Amino acid sequence: MDRQTMTDWIDRYEHAWRAPGAERLHDLFAADATYRAAPFDDPIAGLRAIAAFWEAEREGPDEIFALTSEIVAVEGDTGVARLEVTYGDPPTRRYRDLWIVTLGADGRCTAFEEWPFFPDRARVAPLRV
Repeated sequence: MDRQTMTDWIDRYEHAWRAPGAERLHDLFAADATYRAAPFDDPIAGLRAIAAFWEAEREGPDEIFALTSEIVAVEGDTGVARLEVTYGDPPTRRYRDLWIVTLGADGRCTAFEEWPFFPDRARVAPLRV
């Protein structure tokens, strides 16, 4: 993995998110890939389960959003990127995210983990008394 490979994979991810149908994920994720939507979430395992998760998470292929990304690091087969996503026009929802992406030799993701952060939400868990 290098920075360009990570950039290209993020571009493919965005293109797949904007495209209809689950078959679009075959070129993005390995058949046995894992997808963790937040650091403490259980991983979603396998292409079919990832496709179902994607369909449940988005409004559809015509959903309006803008995505910007910056590669933070690459090491071996893993890359880390900082992203910002804004939904709607005018914007109605925004968040920042860190992605940890591990790619197989064929360029498809074998493990994906994201760390989403939303504005106006606590960055720490409330203290228990």
